Amino acid sequence: MATRNNNAGPLLDAASLSFAEDFTHLPDQVRQAREDALVAGMQPVSTGVAAALTFLTRALGAKAVVEVGTGTGATGLALLAGMDPEGVLTSLDSDADWQLEARAAFLRTGIEPRRFRLIAGAALDVLPKLRDAAYDLVLIDGDKLEYVEYVAQAIRLLRPGGILAVHDALWRTMVANPRNDDDETVIIREALQVIQTNDDLVSLMIPLGDGLLVAVKGAAN
Repeated sequence: MATRNNNAGPLLDAASLSFAEDFTHLPDQVRQAREDALVAGMQPVSTGVAAALTFLTRALGAKAVVEVGTGTGATGLALLAGMDPEGVLTSLDSDADWQLEARAAFLRTGIEPRRFRLIAGAALDVLPKLRDAAYDLVLIDGDKLEYVEYVAQAIRLLRPGGILAVHDALWRTMVANPRNDDDETVIIREALQVIQTNDDLVSLMIPLGDGLLVAVKGAAN
């Protein structure tokens, strides 16, 4: 039975959002990769976002995943944790040093090298070379100024029923502020609008971490 909500304020307060963030305990290897990223001066995905990525790949039974933005391997480990045991992660990053960190993290965890492809290079050079409609999930977590192009490529790469995940979709609380017109903020808004207005996508904004937008691609006609 529905009840009337007489509270004019937000439905969830900071304590509730924090509870949601930390609700799922991360595997030790993902937690360590996040800590390594912090030590290296990077901002890793939050606990809640990492848990969401594992949930999504597990729900899909994902066998083929593309990640734009390898970092120190935290997101890759989270994705692999939910993927099919024979699944392969293809991860792109322009920084080869970060990919060395990620590779070491994967191997320490016991992930066989055949289960991941780390490609050093500009994502917009590599993505067009990947096969159409061949991937279960595409995660965008790279250069914010290229988000619109990443989204276009991701839609092409996803199979029917596949999921697009966009990290930093709320970008430091700035995306929701109409007065903010920083370059990164404007581009992220444009990317979100592309997704929101695409009739072949059903999208959902998840208020975890710095915002995680997910969208499922429609089934083939």
